Amino acid sequence: MHNNGMLGGIYGMAFIGAVVYYVQHAATLWAAVFGFFKALFWPAVLMYKLLEFLKM
Repeated sequence: MHNNGMLGGIYGMAFIGAVVYYVQHAATLWAAVFGFFKALFWPAVLMYKLLEFLKM
């Protein structure tokens, strides 16, 4: 069993920061809800774009 505590903590802090950013910039409740989901999935999109850029 692996201990991924540090990486989980970094992801958690990044997630919280992204949620705060998206919710602060939301004009409506639905924009805030959408911002929550964007914050949840942004690391996957970032990794996809990075691998696409590296042609892997």
